Amino acid sequence: MSDRLVIIPTYNEIENVEAIIRAVLSLHPEFDLLIVDDNSPDGTSSRVQLLQQEFPQRLHLEIRQKKSGLGTAYVHGFKWALARPYQYIFEMDADFSHNPNDLVKLYEACHLGDADLAIGSRYVTGVNVVNWPLSRVLMSYYASRYVELVTGMGIKDATAGFMCFKRTVLETINPDRIKFVGYAFQIEMKYRTFARKFRLVEVPIIFTDRTKGESKMSSAIFKEAFLGVLRLRWKKMRNTL
Repeated sequence: MSDRLVIIPTYNEIENVEAIIRAVLSLHPEFDLLIVDDNSPDGTSSRVQLLQQEFPQRLHLEIRQKKSGLGTAYVHGFKWALARPYQYIFEMDADFSHNPNDLVKLYEACHLGDADLAIGSRYVTGVNVVNWPLSRVLMSYYASRYVELVTGMGIKDATAGFMCFKRTVLETINPDRIKFVGYAFQIEMKYRTFARKFRLVEVPIIFTDRTKGESKMSSAIFKEAFLGVLRLRWKKMRNTL
C-alpha cells in the first residue's frame, strides 16, 4: 500500500476511465487510486470493477447512489482516505485535462519541498491552457483574479482542481465542514487551508481540455463561485470559517 492516494470523481466517464486508471497506476513512485463514481449510467463503475481484478490492492471504487456534485464526491473521498494511513491525498480530473505525470511534481512539492498544499496551476507562469475557447480562458483567468483580490491568498489559480494535500491539512480542515460543490468547493479548500496558516505552493502545469466525454461545467457553478467567495471572506472576518 502506497502512502499516496489519488481521488478521481467520475460521472459518465466510460471513454476516459480505463486510460486514466492505467496512466496513474503506471507512475513511479506508485500511487493508489480511488474512483468515486456517482452511479454513472454509462457503465463507468463496471469498467472500474473489471480493472480492480488487475489492480486489486491499488485501485479502489466507491459508488454513490446519485450525482451529487464534485465537492461532495471529493469530501467522500477525503473521508475514505483519512480512515486509512494515506499521508498525501490528491484531487484530479478523469478526462486527462490534468496530466498524470504531473502528480509526481505535486507530490515532490509536498514531500521534498515545504508545501502543505501543492496546486497544479494554469496561471502561475502565464496562461497555460490548451484547447479552451478564448471566452472560457478569460472567464477562468479573471475568476481567479477576483478570488485573489477578495481573499488575499496570493494564489494565481484559485479554481484549480489538481492538488496534493498533506494529511494534516485535511485533518485540520475537517471535510464535514466543507459547504460548496463546484468551483467554489475548490476555492473553499484553498481558503480554509490558507486561513489555518498552512503553506500553499503553486506548481506550473499545462491544462489540456478534454477530448472525450462531456464537460460538467455550467453557469450555476460560476455563480456559486462568485457568491461563495464573498461568503467565505465574511466567515473568516467573523472567525467562523
